[in-house]
Amino acid sequence: MNIEQFKAMLHEKGITLSDEQLDQFDKYFHTLVEWNEKMNLTAITEQGDVYLKHFYDSISAAFYFDFTQPLHLCDVGAGAGFPSIPLKIVFPQLEVTIVDSLNKRITFLNHLANVLKLEKVHFIHDRAETFGVNPNYRESYDLVTARAVARMSVLSELCLPLVKVGGHFVAMKAAHANDELNVGQKAIHTLGGKLEQMYTFTLPMEESERNILVIKKEKQTPKKYPRKPGTPGKMPIE
Repeated sequence: MNIEQFKAMLHEKGITLSDEQLDQFDKYFHTLVEWNEKMNLTAITEQGDVYLKHFYDSISAAFYFDFTQPLHLCDVGAGAGFPSIPLKIVFPQLEVTIVDSLNKRITFLNHLANVLKLEKVHFIHDRAETFGVNPNYRESYDLVTARAVARMSVLSELCLPLVKVGGHFVAMKAAHANDELNVGQKAIHTLGGKLEQMYTFTLPMEESERNILVIKKEKQTPKKYPRKPGTPGKMPIE
């Protein structure tokens, strides 16, 4: 996907990028590749692949969920900033918090935010399990996003405790989302969520399946969740 295709395909979806936003994506790409030489941020480094598989793929959440509102978004395990930083570039009114367990990634994100001149962004070095029990953050976000971090039964325990009642958890998945959802329904319900909608589409050019799961937080998460670091992965609610 070249830059013109990136711009045109987003325009087809009702998203028009300014020259300033295109410049931010250009700087994002070059900063990512530069830092990737000294730390492992991504296996995807070709420009066309980064624009398709990282930038466009991240923004695809906005094809199915309204990001034009003044939301406070928390992105769990965002790595090099996906999906929240591309979404922040497109929708600058968003307030974004990223929590990641690797401090070197937080260092990269702080540098990136300076390069891109981003405001209302916060980067926190923590594990999702301990972050989710912190009263400063628990059930305080309008929207929590995660992109292929773990299977749904595990991901729900990491993300739903952070969503305020009435807010949403948006999980971005590749293929097999239906299977994950079937196994993860118990966790979603236990943690106070309910599947509102699941959208399936094909990533252009590479023609691979993508799924966006929109989960509404209907009631408070029981106090015992999330459990201690590592426990959700070893003993998922299934």
